[in-house]
Amino acid sequence: MFKLTSLNLNGLRSAATKGVADWVAELAPDCICMQEIRVQASDIEGRFEEMAGLRGHFHFAEKKGYAGTAIYSKHAPSDVVVGWGDKEFDAEGRYLELRFDTPKRKFSVISCYFPSGSSGEERQAAKFRFLEGFFPHLIELKKTREFVLCGDINIAHQQADLKNWKGNQKNSGFLPEERAWMTRLLDAGAEGAGLVDVYRLLKPHTTEECYTWWSNRGQAYAKNVGWRLDYHLATPKIAALARHEAIFKTIKFSDHAPITVDYEFEL
Repeated sequence: MFKLTSLNLNGLRSAATKGVADWVAELAPDCICMQEIRVQASDIEGRFEEMAGLRGHFHFAEKKGYAGTAIYSKHAPSDVVVGWGDKEFDAEGRYLELRFDTPKRKFSVISCYFPSGSSGEERQAAKFRFLEGFFPHLIELKKTREFVLCGDINIAHQQADLKNWKGNQKNSGFLPEERAWMTRLLDAGAEGAGLVDVYRLLKPHTTEECYTWWSNRGQAYAKNVGWRLDYHLATPKIAALARHEAIFKTIKFSDHAPITVDYEFEL
């Protein structure tokens, strides 16, 4: 089995003080994708190059204490791709791809941190720019290789993916345009990207147990008033090998829960 985990950390240093390394050691994934690591190369040196025996790879944001992605892997990649070629969003450290190529398969694990638009119109406009540019990138990537994109997508796709869907239809993360983008991403037709939402493949009907993020306001976590914002998005051949998923709601390194999927193949 290939065990793949994704987690928005809301700060690698913060998560380290809460025992993330011990949890990773216990979970023993092949790869763990992290988003919002909020560190620079100088913060990694001598401290975070490895975690629980996994080697770390990183895409740092230019702005200190902001965004950034990482992948810790048990397996040495054949190539590391830092950024997806968009100057604006590569400066924010939002895309990291490890390639594991063999004679039998060209396969990538991607850690991606989609922008949030919740802070206002300017960031929502940036989010729409990201979605517009990222879609063709994924289509082109899918033409040449299999992959799983893990990340904080910052979009709840369907009504089942958040508690208060009626009250959030005009809020970032559940806007009609964002949801339509996700629908197109998962559309196997000529206009779509043909990717697979792996969690929904395995658990098509779950509601409250699917949430991976809870607001810090009120008692959202205690009342499980959550959103499903963290995904595994895979090419169809890889998605077909998914066997088991787990959302670790009680693990609290940030306001997001880790999500793990076991795939029936080995690198």
